[in-house]
Amino acid sequence: MPESTALAKYRFLRELEEIEKAAGRGTELVSLYIPPEKQISDVSNYVRGEHAQSSNIKSASTRKHVTGALESILSRLRYYRQPPKNGLVMFVGHKQIGADQTVMVQYVIEPPEPVPTFIYRCDSAFFTGPLHEMLVEKDIYGLVVIDRSEATIGLLRGKRIEPIKNVHSLVPSKHRMGGQSARRFERLIEQAAHEFYKKVGDLMTEAFLDRRDIRGILIGGPGYTKEYFVKGGYIHHEIMKKVLPTYLDVGNTDEYGLREMVERSRSILTGLDLMREKDLVQKLMLEISKTDGGLAAYGEQAVRHALELGAVEILLLSEGLRKARTKLKCPSCGFEKTVTADKDEAPGPCPKCGTELAVAESVDLIEELTALAERTGTRVEMISRESEEGELLQRAFGGLAAILRYRVT
Repeated sequence: MPESTALAKYRFLRELEEIEKAAGRGTELVSLYIPPEKQISDVSNYVRGEHAQSSNIKSASTRKHVTGALESILSRLRYYRQPPKNGLVMFVGHKQIGADQTVMVQYVIEPPEPVPTFIYRCDSAFFTGPLHEMLVEKDIYGLVVIDRSEATIGLLRGKRIEPIKNVHSLVPSKHRMGGQSARRFERLIEQAAHEFYKKVGDLMTEAFLDRRDIRGILIGGPGYTKEYFVKGGYIHHEIMKKVLPTYLDVGNTDEYGLREMVERSRSILTGLDLMREKDLVQKLMLEISKTDGGLAAYGEQAVRHALELGAVEILLLSEGLRKARTKLKCPSCGFEKTVTADKDEAPGPCPKCGTELAVAESVDLIEELTALAERTGTRVEMISRESEEGELLQRAFGGLAAILRYRVT
């Protein structure tokens, strides 16, 4: 994913997280989705109709808050002659702030993809489902690993491997009987295998046929079974059009086999975020494992120092990093310090006079490090929390690390 796209996605996710924190008392939070082809005048008329209906709400406070939200939406709609190219999404309402108090919040979003349909919803939480659907990875592959005893079907959705179905066969094992009995058992074995392959083909039809978003289907397994299965006419003809021509040798046919097949399909899936993230984090680990420390830095202090020197080639940041770079100042004695901390962490007392420190300014850590990287020509890579490599980066290195151009001291 290009850097600008990755950072835009991160910002979009952070905004969604903030929106989803809001909780209303009763049905006081209004969500409005406006498709790009919808006339603003039609939307305004609809909202006016809802405003008239809101007078029937029994609770006085809920009625006041809902009508206030709708009036705010109508006021904002006056700024638009037509929706932006991807449409418009508005979240407006009174959220609880404790002690039986509420405050009006308003979020107006131009989404990264076109809004598919007009939606008006009034609830105790903002309706963000359609926006999350826009963030779903678009690169989806079908996965099948098979031998004569077992098969597993799954999906590779961007970075996530999702098992769908594991099925065991009733194919008898080989026997040592001779003569006519041996030939009869051989026929029974082949018949059982045939029925098993038909069943797996049917499961593939059920899992993949109606999914137009699948870019291709990977098939693997031990031995010749996978080729026999593909060439034997067991797969629906429409699904066959998406079967990739490379059949991968893997030693397992369970969920682990799906992972093994994805790992071995690097040349086929080049460009997928999963492969890119694996390569980047593995390159980082290779450098760290070198006896001289290699061309790697981890931990905020070391990474920041390398960035300031212009020594970072690739900056790796976890999408799960939720920290801020904050400047604190004592209102009494003027003491100042800059710290990196969790965004909701209290500033604490002044080390000189004990007065509670105040936040002078604060910026998201990813935004701050990205800006620093751009000044030195450093490539920034956002690593998803959903991959194993993303988990490793978050857990072992605090969500940030760097691959260097040259070693620094």
